[in-house]
Amino acid sequence: MSAHDFANRIRSREKLIGYWVVMDAPVATERIARLGYDYVVLDGQHGLLGYQGLLHGLLAVDAGAALGGSGSVGLVRVEANHPTPIGRALDAGALGVIVPLVDSSDDVTRAVRAAKYPPAGVRSYGPMRSALRVGPVPADADAATVVLAMIETPLGLKNVAEICATPGLDGVYVGPSDLGLSVGARFPGDPEVEGPFEEAVELIARTARDAGIAAGIHTSDGDTAQRRLGQGYTFATVASDLTHLEDAAAAHLKAARS
Repeated sequence: MSAHDFANRIRSREKLIGYWVVMDAPVATERIARLGYDYVVLDGQHGLLGYQGLLHGLLAVDAGAALGGSGSVGLVRVEANHPTPIGRALDAGALGVIVPLVDSSDDVTRAVRAAKYPPAGVRSYGPMRSALRVGPVPADADAATVVLAMIETPLGLKNVAEICATPGLDGVYVGPSDLGLSVGARFPGDPEVEGPFEEAVELIARTARDAGIAAGIHTSDGDTAQRRLGQGYTFATVASDLTHLEDAAAAHLKAARS
């Protein structure tokens, strides 16, 4: 899948399924990328990857996609809403960024400007790898670069309508753990706030739809991803390599000892 193809699919609100990577394990990431996921997200905020890990992970995604013919592309959840991590992720070849802790329309505007070249933005020109992956022409890169804002804070939920209406934003992305804490959960997945949490999830999907932008959400497994896509979300990410490794190891240990 080309850079422009992915951006067009996001902006057209097509149903897409992705995978979440937190480990600095390029060989594993390469194998995941060949399976057929539409995108693979490298977590630069809470993941165990530094800049070299992000760079090698993006190389692995492209290699795996080429080997498997999957069309999978690499995205990065950046560590902060700042031009430096956003620009570095894009220069390394990410086709889009997921920006955490977005509270307002002003936050979105800063993120969009960080991801776009002048005159529309403030991205510094130095596409070390993206020149090969996306292209060296700034206008083309701007058109192919996807910006997604995380809705996970109390203010972000309160301001979701103005966030979704901000020019240049391609979509919103729900971080369910932090969103749960924002509606009063004592811990991620707290059953006592299931009602308010589901109301917030539905509100975000509905608001994004009304604004004509994509709505994405993080999920723990394929069944949950399928359910969220049926609730109006246009892309869903299955998480993650580290938790799946632990789950598989635990299941095999249980089977062997039973």
